[in-house]
Order: sequence, then structure tokens, then C-alpha cells
Amino acid sequence: MRTIAPFGRRLARVAAVERIGEYALLWAEDERGPDNPRPGQFYMLAAEEHWGAGADERPWLPRAFSYCRVQGGRIGFILEDIGPGTHRLAELQPGDGLWLTGPLGVGFTPPAGGRPLLVGGGIGVAPILCWSDELGSGARVLLGFRSAGHAEAASLFGGEIELATDDGSAGRRAYVTELLREELDADPAATVYACGPPPMLEAVRALCAERDVPAQLAMESGMACGFGACFGCVVPTRNGYVRLCVDGPVVDASELETALVSGSGH
Repeated sequence: MRTIAPFGRRLARVAAVERIGEYALLWAEDERGPDNPRPGQFYMLAAEEHWGAGADERPWLPRAFSYCRVQGGRIGFILEDIGPGTHRLAELQPGDGLWLTGPLGVGFTPPAGGRPLLVGGGIGVAPILCWSDELGSGARVLLGFRSAGHAEAASLFGGEIELATDDGSAGRRAYVTELLREELDADPAATVYACGPPPMLEAVRALCAERDVPAQLAMESGMACGFGACFGCVVPTRNGYVRLCVDGPVVDASELETALVSGSGH
């Protein structure tokens, strides 16, 4: 499912920046954008200033981010300061300019049957959050993070969630895929939706393939354009290569031999 993006990029203004543990939640006023992007779709972001304009100034290209929530004309993005792109975005303050292009790509599709089972890992909780908002209390949510500081992002979710951290500092000491295995053993009729780092997505894909459980994976790869022109985000499927920016980022797990891809959307 997709909402078509307005033509070209548009300049938005940062409305607020909230600290959520190790993450930042950046809210932008997007008055010219659609108010109904589909969970799983993404935007290309770039700061208006100090973004490849000066000598030796990085980054040069916009960065791809799944949105996490739309609220009162504002759109939210969860980011972690880990590289030149996310560092510059993390520096933004209310009133600063933010270039937006989107929404782009294909989002999640409602389940044909079975209970929705949502699985998010790390920064990959962003599309899981807006999908959880849309599906409501009927969806089961499993979240995994490195530590308690990262796990504070779980506070953005309403209702009951199952939480795991690598070091056991919040929730269970486990990988989120261990929680998924237990859920699928208890309810093999579920439909799984997942977003997270490639190794996590590969584990989700393998678990669902073993049990013949339908799954949709929101994948990430290096995206330079967002329009399918550069072929920088291609991934192999059973029916040939697809470009995640136009044919994804949500891909049916049954189409994949493996969910491991290189690169990063941030």
C-alpha cells in the first residue's frame, strides 16, 4: 500500500525535538505533505543548512527514514546520532529548515487472516509504531533493543508490549526473535510484520518460513535518490532484483532467499 508523494522536495520546519533515551524524536511541520502516509513508507531528509554546502562538509546526500507517527499536521522521525547524516539531523532545533521528499515506497498491507504480530528492533521500531497505532489493540507488539537507554522508545507505544534487551537492563534478557519464536509456537496462525537490523530480519524470515507463517519485512539499504534511478538499494528476490525505494521497503518475506542486505538507510 502506498500514498503518492507530492512532486519534488519541500521545505518543512522543525517543530520539536524530544529526547527518548538514546534516540531523538524529531517532529516536523509538513503542511504541504499528505496527512495519510502508509506505515512502512519512508521520507528522504536533509537539513536546509550545513548539508554538503561547504568544503569537505558531509553529508552530501539525503537520508532515508521511515516515519513513526503523524499527529496534528506534524510528522515524526526517530533517529540515533551515529553518523554524519544523523548527527546533523540530531543538531536541528525548533524553527530550523528540513528538506522532505516523500512519502515514498510501499508500506504494510493489512493481514488477510490471523492476528497481527509486530516485531521491531532498535531504530526499526519507527514503522512498527505507526502500524501499531493503525491496527490498534488487536495487534501484538514485540520490541527488542540493545539496552535500557534504547528501550525508552518503547514508551511511545500504547497498550501492552513484550520487551527484550541484549543486556537484560530492561524487559527480558533475550533477542526479540526469541520472543517471536515463543509467540509463533503459541499462535502459528499469526501474520508477522517486522523492521529492524538485517540479522534480525533474517531470523524473522527464517522463523516464519519454517512455520509457513506469512510475514512482511520493512527492509533497509543504502538509498541515494528514493526514486529508483540510482539502483543503489537493489535486493535479490526469487523473481529477480527489486529496488527497495520503489518496490519496497516492505517486502513479502516469502519472496526472499535471505533478508540480509548491506548498507543502511541512515
